[in-house]
Amino acid sequence: MKRAAEAPATAPDTPAAAISASDFPIVGIGASAGGLEALEQFLSHVPPASGLAHVVVQHLDPNHKGIMVELLQRATTLPVRQVTDRLTVEPNHVYVIPPNRDLSILHGVLHLLEPEAPRGLRLPIDFFLRALAADRQERAIGVILSGMGSDGTLGLRAIKENAGAVFVQDPASAKFDGMPRSAIDAGLADVVAPAEELAERIVAYLNHVPLLSPPESVPLSDKEHSGLEKVVLILRAQTGHDFSLYKKSTLYRRIERRMGLHQLPKLADYVRYLRENSQEAALLFKELLIGVTSFFRDPESWEQLKNEAIPTLLAAHPKGGLLRAWTTACSTGEEAYSLAIAFREVIDQLQLRDPGAPHYALQVFATDLDPDAIDRARIGAYPANIAADVSETRLRRFFVQEERGYRVSKEVREMVIFAPQNLVMDPPFTKLDLLTCRNLLIYLEPELQKKLFPLFHYSLNPGGVLMLGTSETVGAATDLFAALPGKSRIYRRQGAVREAELVEFPTAFAQNRVPATSAAGAASTRVLAPQLSAASLQAQTEALLLSRFAPAAVLTTAQGDIVFISGKTGKYLEPAAGKINNNLFAMAREGLAGALSAGFSRAVREHSAVTVKDIRVGTNGGTQSVEVTVQPLAEPAALAGMVLVVFADLPAADTPAMETGKRGNGTTSARARAYEAQLAVLAHELQQAHEDLQTTREEMQSSQEELKSTNEELQSTNEELQSTNEELTTSKEEMQSMNEELQTVNHELQAKLDELSRASDDMKNLLNSTNIATLFLDGELRVRRFTTQAAQIIKLIPGDAGRPVTDLATELDYPGLADDTREVLRSLVFQERQVASRDGHWFNVRIMPYRTQANHIDGVVITFIDISAVKQLEAQLRQAQAELERRYADQTMELKQSQADLKEAKARKS
Repeated sequence: MKRAAEAPATAPDTPAAAISASDFPIVGIGASAGGLEALEQFLSHVPPASGLAHVVVQHLDPNHKGIMVELLQRATTLPVRQVTDRLTVEPNHVYVIPPNRDLSILHGVLHLLEPEAPRGLRLPIDFFLRALAADRQERAIGVILSGMGSDGTLGLRAIKENAGAVFVQDPASAKFDGMPRSAIDAGLADVVAPAEELAERIVAYLNHVPLLSPPESVPLSDKEHSGLEKVVLILRAQTGHDFSLYKKSTLYRRIERRMGLHQLPKLADYVRYLRENSQEAALLFKELLIGVTSFFRDPESWEQLKNEAIPTLLAAHPKGGLLRAWTTACSTGEEAYSLAIAFREVIDQLQLRDPGAPHYALQVFATDLDPDAIDRARIGAYPANIAADVSETRLRRFFVQEERGYRVSKEVREMVIFAPQNLVMDPPFTKLDLLTCRNLLIYLEPELQKKLFPLFHYSLNPGGVLMLGTSETVGAATDLFAALPGKSRIYRRQGAVREAELVEFPTAFAQNRVPATSAAGAASTRVLAPQLSAASLQAQTEALLLSRFAPAAVLTTAQGDIVFISGKTGKYLEPAAGKINNNLFAMAREGLAGALSAGFSRAVREHSAVTVKDIRVGTNGGTQSVEVTVQPLAEPAALAGMVLVVFADLPAADTPAMETGKRGNGTTSARARAYEAQLAVLAHELQQAHEDLQTTREEMQSSQEELKSTNEELQSTNEELQSTNEELTTSKEEMQSMNEELQTVNHELQAKLDELSRASDDMKNLLNSTNIATLFLDGELRVRRFTTQAAQIIKLIPGDAGRPVTDLATELDYPGLADDTREVLRSLVFQERQVASRDGHWFNVRIMPYRTQANHIDGVVITFIDISAVKQLEAQLRQAQAELERRYADQTMELKQSQADLKEAKARKS
């Protein structure tokens, strides 16, 4: 969210270069109560040639002809038209929804529909903004102005999901802040500003996002690629999360949006801004998470899950029990609660058909990367416009209606456990029966997708269910998951097992380097050679020397496990029969194992190179003299602790061929030489046996000394373990006692909590049943609590808790309310006044100190008793009394006149 004061406003230039004639951005404007003034302020600042189309959606009386077109035309020079069915949208025009119609858009054509919801439950702004997001995608712009309720919030989520922009009127400048505040609280607003500034901010945004996003088929330039890598590195440093395997098009689109909002023309400028502002890194992190979700998104998929997948899982547990589910990327919890509701409905139907059915329960683990979204999900409170996605039956069964929307019932909330988690880096949940991962994989590179499916396979029990989004598939992992019939992306885990793969984000973008190859033969060498650089020539020469002239060698661990082979080692090593074993000594050929083991042990023990010469190794059909060099490695650092074993052939000794068919001295001499050669071989073998025996003795002595030392250490450790075991036993008993005490305290607290909840309900019902408006203020005259009747006298909403009473609008003609309240707090003497309201009603206002049980004054209680009827009776009595007095006076005058006439008559007679 970015407020108007954070960046200077830009002149309302025309983003003509950014807008094509057929694919221009469309601005959807939602307004309700008090929206006319905001609309006039907004449209009066729209440039006449902005290239944008504006569609106004309001809450209108369905039974009266609208005059909104005439009213708005006075505020703007743009043509203003009321929408008719199949009206093609044109730039630089303003379109107004007619009364008693829902408005949608398809391929730039507006369509009017009969409203499905009854009057009072219609959400026309959400309906249109969702259609606009699907039709214009990143070229959709949502604007929310003054209005009550939360209509428009779900539509803005859809716009954000498709990389559109959201502009919201500052609640402080709105006559009714319900709709703007709902959009801001949901974290959807990109810009918050007064209505008269929003038009200029939209134009400035489009001027700095000329392409809005590059096509996925267009590769990024080296400079752009470098800029994206820097952004990913900064995000990883500041948030601890790596987005390097996010799809590049999504990354670029989201970053470009932020550049447009900050009016930064180049990616390098945004990288600099990102490094200097940690708050921007947090906002970009939120932007990349794309926390867009809703209840029962894609209803067909949920119906198949409810009617096919969940009953199959229950059938696999005929004795009942606890099923485990994992909802990844749960955002604000709608999908996790949808899963819990669907499961609860299946159980209700099962128990209705068979009252004796076994007991089933579901534990849903819901995780997300965004801790703020997890906190909102735990609360389980949602705006009233979820009625567009949740049926009335479900609202009554699984939700509790509140003043500002709905809250998920306690029964459903207790089925779901929310926790922040990095799906790729953190350990997964295991032994699951059901796993949902919807609309996450579409934002990840295929390389990461391929690594996640084995992870999901590992997490699920055999026969478990995997549920993906409608745009996602398991790809090549068909050996792990089998699709259920139908179009929904629901899969069942198969029994295939793959070799485990590490799943992690790399630290930078992977670059695929494909080595250049030449299709030409040796004849083209002379043509290619001059084109080779010095470095390339050196590398190829070294590779040739290694392949043809370097000795055979293996790199092993200190235990002899082979990790790398260089050259042809087949004459010295061969795979052992049976289970695969890559140990050097197990693979050594006949005659090599003993000498190799002795030399290897000595080299590791002395940390120096050891060379064993003239080892007779059996080969295919003969023997070969071999020299083995064992070299422990200390550098480079990456190979420290490894051992390099090098094999080299020795030239065979000259052994005269024995001739047959000769007699005499020649034959005797040949036999003597053969006998001497055999003696030399036996002597060499005897010497080698002596050396092996000596080495074995040294190793045995060393081992005996080590065993003695180890035995002493084990005895000492055993004594320590016995002592530790006794301490642990004591601690266990203390923990058991403490656990019992905690359980007792927990039961007491739960009972107190239930009593408090009942007392709160009793108090609420008592206050409402008295039909007396009551207002509770603290010592600073801030609102603490109020009854429903008080909200009709003083303009109060639940969010006003904590606000000073002097800031609130009231219908009473009582300017001295705050002064009288302060006087009561000072003197602790209650005051009572009769006050009139602007609509002609009278109230008896009584102000009393608020006393706690400890007899401490902690504010005041103000009651408003409607005495309008009493006042009317008083007025009637006064009027009747005046009439009686007038008649009495008239009768008195008549009597006096009669007496005077009588006296006069008597006087005449006399």
